[in-house]
Amino acid sequence: MKTLPENTSAIIFGCEGTVLTDWERAFFAEANPFGFILFKRNCESPEQLRHLTYDLREAIGREDAPILVDQEGGRVTRLKPPNWRAVPAPGRLGALVARDPATAEEAVRLNTELMAAELRDVGLNVNCIPSLDLALPGAHDVIGDRAFAADPVIAAQLGKVCMDACLSGGVMPVIKHIPGHGRAMVDSHLTLPVVTASLDELKAEDFEAFRLRAEAPWAMTGHVVYTAVDSDRPATASQKVVQEVIRDYIGFNGLLLSDDLSMEALEGNLGQRAAAALAAGCDIALHCNGKPDEMQAVAANSQIMSQEARDRAATAAKRLGTPDDLAYQDAVERLDELLGTE
Repeated sequence: MKTLPENTSAIIFGCEGTVLTDWERAFFAEANPFGFILFKRNCESPEQLRHLTYDLREAIGREDAPILVDQEGGRVTRLKPPNWRAVPAPGRLGALVARDPATAEEAVRLNTELMAAELRDVGLNVNCIPSLDLALPGAHDVIGDRAFAADPVIAAQLGKVCMDACLSGGVMPVIKHIPGHGRAMVDSHLTLPVVTASLDELKAEDFEAFRLRAEAPWAMTGHVVYTAVDSDRPATASQKVVQEVIRDYIGFNGLLLSDDLSMEALEGNLGQRAAAALAAGCDIALHCNGKPDEMQAVAANSQIMSQEARDRAATAAKRLGTPDDLAYQDAVERLDELLGTE
């Protein structure tokens, strides 16, 4: 990553459609966000997506600007057939551990290498994977098969394979939803989850998968209240959770993003949400839906990236590898073989 301009805002924005509007170009040029995030609404075809990622970077004058996507596989897939490969859910890959841990690791590595190649081809350079949340019984299925496993050691090990394959494939990974969303009983897109488990229980399970992957370059918070740490604020807006749990106990020192500020788990207007996330210690505020009025409110209540955040971004960028040529079809066929499909 080249040196960031001093006026780079501590924000990542979405956009509304498959092409940039004149308003969006002008707004992004003035707001100068750290980067962008795209969703299914933005991803129509490979050629269209290459144009959009080029135009986003041109709008802010940074050819290496981060452009994120949630290409997890399964339910959370933004680049979909018929224009892109059908990507298996993490839970399907994690289930292979019961057959043979080495098989599961090979499948995760191959799948991630394929994803990295697919994303780079259309100008995407950050994938919001792996989820290190746990697939815990009785919890809301908002996580479910987005998680590799219920066991934090298995989740962390497969997460490492995924993370390393992302980095060697030239795509930045983002572990999520730190310090753990798997125990939530409600969907944080719609309402605020409150987790009442003891601190010992959280440390043994939910937090443990993240502690084992504290070396991750980027992470994304969860909009979840942990009453054992802070009964008043979700992790995204809690200085206690960010400092005492994420930074100190887990030991994560990479670039910390909020989850989407538009989600209904958060209180206040969009400007208040952005200010709260940054005040709590998030390095970057994430706003995804591309609605102009909300983006203006977020921009007005944001700040330029701190020197610490800029240093974290630069340190993370140095870990990106230069990918080797991937024998794409051979990798697809081998992955299908591991998954037991034809």
